[in-house]
Amino acid sequence: MTDLMTLIKSRRSVRKYEDRQLPDDLLSQVLEAFGWAPSWANSQCWEVIVVRDPAVRAQIQASLPAKGNPAFKAVVEASVLLVVCAKSGVSGYYKGQCSTKLGDWMMYDLGLATQNLCLMAHHLGLGTVIVGLFDHDRAKAAVDVPEGYELVSLIPLGYPAKTGGAPQRRDVNAFTHTNRF
Repeated sequence: MTDLMTLIKSRRSVRKYEDRQLPDDLLSQVLEAFGWAPSWANSQCWEVIVVRDPAVRAQIQASLPAKGNPAFKAVVEASVLLVVCAKSGVSGYYKGQCSTKLGDWMMYDLGLATQNLCLMAHHLGLGTVIVGLFDHDRAKAAVDVPEGYELVSLIPLGYPAKTGGAPQRRDVNAFTHTNRF
């Protein structure tokens, strides 16, 4: 079994996928990892739409710019497309009032859950890429996201056909400060 740091360092954004179906048991494991993420006051504000239907995926793909988004093809080529949504006004709120300077905490909660998902997928030999460059309202309409929820990201999931090398990372000392910035 791979240790956690090796798994973290070896995960990559995958934009090219093999033409292979994803077994339901692997999808279930990835979604379970997503659901075990921590969240504000255990609000678990997330919802995930699993899209396999090629017509729906084509509608979602149409919400991405064909030029400038390297994940354009991945949305329809990966085994499944996960559409990540969040209920607004729950995470970061107390008695209906926003509790933090930065507002709704749902993006933080979804970031934690998405990291769990991506690491579990990688652990299972699968690939993911987190897509954020698209027309959110158009994609939201394609999958009937109801009022009070936001479509936050798209995550193609499947067997990687190609993976890249590790990008350069800043040294820990370059971003760590002691006592003051």
